Amino acid sequence: MTSEIVDAAKIEAEQIKSFRDFLFSYNKLSELCFVDCVWDFTSRTIRDQENNCAVNCAEKFLKANQRISQRFQEFQVISNENALAMAKKAG
Repeated sequence: MTSEIVDAAKIEAEQIKSFRDFLFSYNKLSELCFVDCVWDFTSRTIRDQENNCAVNCAEKFLKANQRISQRFQEFQVISNENALAMAKKAG
């Protein structure tokens, strides 16, 4: 029973970390695109130019983030393979 509680706590901690990471990325995206794309503060409406800029900015940010994650995963696989090969060599 206690191992189930520990497992549940680990899952919850991982979910919290994932959500925290998501919020960090979302806030970074919002800040970057707002600073780059919103120029006119004299109107309550968003101009088409600002909207297009924000959409393009968000797409670029998400694609870059996806590419970085993909490369990181590839690096992790190579790193794990190298560690396994070294362990086999040593053992």
